[in-house]
Order: sequence, then C-alpha cells, then structure tokens
Amino acid sequence: MEENQQVEPVNKDDRTWAMLCHLSALAGFVVPFGSIIGPLIVWLIKRDEMPIVDVHGKKALNFQITMAIAYVVCFVLMFVAVGLILLPIVAIFGFVMASIKANEGKEFNYPFSLNLIK
Repeated sequence: MEENQQVEPVNKDDRTWAMLCHLSALAGFVVPFGSIIGPLIVWLIKRDEMPIVDVHGKKALNFQITMAIAYVVCFVLMFVAVGLILLPIVAIFGFVMASIKANEGKEFNYPFSLNLIK
C-alpha cells in the first residue's frame, strides 16, 4: 500500500480513532509499557469495525515495539551520550507525523519500524 493511499471509508470518526491509535502511545509517560498497551487497546477495540484503525493500529504497535527496542539500545548508548540526543527526536517526530497523517485519513509508514504485526 502506498504511503499516502487512503483506506476506505474515511469519515471523521474513523480518522479520529486512527489518530488515537498513535496518540494513545503517550500513555507510556503515565503507565509502564503504556506506549504499547494504549495502541493495542484501541486497535483491538476498533479494528474489526474500522479498516483504517486496523491499518494504523498495526503500524502504531509495530512502531512502539520498535521504539521499546530502541529505548533499550539508547539506554546503553546513554553512557556515551548519543542516546540522550537521539531518542527524544525520533519519538517526537514519529508521534507528530503519524497523528497528522491519520487525522488526514492517510497511511503513514514509520521510518525504521519493524513489521512484526501483519
């Protein structure tokens, strides 16, 4: 599927839930593993009734799992100060871009995201 291809139907409610797939990862700031649990819950609840949520939910989960792996790597790299600079930049970029694209009803492919959930 092309990066900017729309998934039908794309009404306002569908776009909102697709955006919530990505934004629910912010729960990781409040709850341990919330960055994975948040998108997982939204995806499991709405994936069958909204095809766009199925697509964005998988992408959000894949990205958050990839980020969890990156957090571990960056934690190790913090001892040489590289991780302190790189991690926040990557995380903020991913959240913002995916949320904007989901709200527009478009698909967004996270850069360097592992495709674990298909």
